[in-house]
Amino acid sequence: MDAFYASVELLRYPQLKGLPVVIGGGRRKEDDLLGRLAVAYPGQSWGTENLADIPVDFFPRLAGYTGRGVITTATYAARQFGVGSAMGLMKAAKLCPDAILLPVDFEQYRHYSRRFKSIITDIAPLMENRGVDEVYIDFTDVPGGQRDGGRVLARLIQKTIFEDTGLTCSVGVAPNKLIAKMASEFNKPNGISIVHEADLQTLIWPLACRKINGIGPKADEKLQQHGIRTIGDLAARDPIWLKAHFGKAYGAWLHEAAWGRDERPVSLESEPVSMSRETTFEKDLHAVRDRQTLGQIFTRLCEQVAADLQRKGYEGKTIGIKLRYDNFKSVTRDQTLDLYTADPATIRQVAGQCLKRVDLSRRLRLLGVRVGSLVKQGTAPAEGQPNKTSETPDLDPQAQLLFTDE
Repeated sequence: MDAFYASVELLRYPQLKGLPVVIGGGRRKEDDLLGRLAVAYPGQSWGTENLADIPVDFFPRLAGYTGRGVITTATYAARQFGVGSAMGLMKAAKLCPDAILLPVDFEQYRHYSRRFKSIITDIAPLMENRGVDEVYIDFTDVPGGQRDGGRVLARLIQKTIFEDTGLTCSVGVAPNKLIAKMASEFNKPNGISIVHEADLQTLIWPLACRKINGIGPKADEKLQQHGIRTIGDLAARDPIWLKAHFGKAYGAWLHEAAWGRDERPVSLESEPVSMSRETTFEKDLHAVRDRQTLGQIFTRLCEQVAADLQRKGYEGKTIGIKLRYDNFKSVTRDQTLDLYTADPATIRQVAGQCLKRVDLSRRLRLLGVRVGSLVKQGTAPAEGQPNKTSETPDLDPQAQLLFTDE
């Protein structure tokens, strides 16, 4: 889907189309905007039915933003200024101060996600869910799916989604998932790109190695240190050399990926490995001096993860935490139970034990809670007791009290 969160917001606020808009910084609170409108325009009735009438000048801008919020997504008009997903809002404010800032509305995004996926499965039933805004489709056996190299089917999907939702998507058609993923980025927004096996050298090899899904920034940096900047450069390297420098498994995969080889099937059952919630604080917090605030945030994160698990029908037995200190160093700790759980009190208790195994003397920038080793609820044996926690280091006892039940 094209700039999915932003595009959903533009359905609500069509007057912002064509303008630089960023989504992020906090969750949407419907009454906040309507309340400010009532004060600014006394005597005029405002509700969800006339949001399209809100003057553009009334929306908040990035200029002067202070805080640690990050961008979830941005419209293509904003991306022209170098603004993009995962960028800090303060940095984005310097690049595009006039960009309009809107909070996220995950409930609405999930609603439209279900709608576009339902449309796709009506047309091509073999669909792999890859998150809220992306899917893989195997249309090998779809009647008429091979017409014009798949372009006819891609156009049908685009047309049907747009007519039902008003949203656009970009489609990459290729022999496998690896290349299809890259192709889907070629002609955004609302584009169709078809890559055949014979197009590997002309369309894929000139691309940067980072365009391969699975090559992250650290691997890319190491590749560049060896003069490997494009996928073609990578394809030219001997697989034995790649294994020696990047490990047997990853080196072999790099060679296969550079040559466009990917045997992974479209998986109809895509189960999550873990679920997590985390938050970055507006200002650094200290485990002792800000104990009450941190305790409330910690409890809320545990409750949110538990609610996510229960809503989606999962439970897990590996519970962990993530901290980022004021020096940007991150640490994680986890503990595996014998019992599977989706209970918020249990998650809080075990996550609290994990937090007792980290240094809480530094100020904290971020706090997160994670539950892994997931299974569908009701499918795991309910027996055994929690594993023993590692011995707690000799840390500030006041800080430790923050995360334990008193």
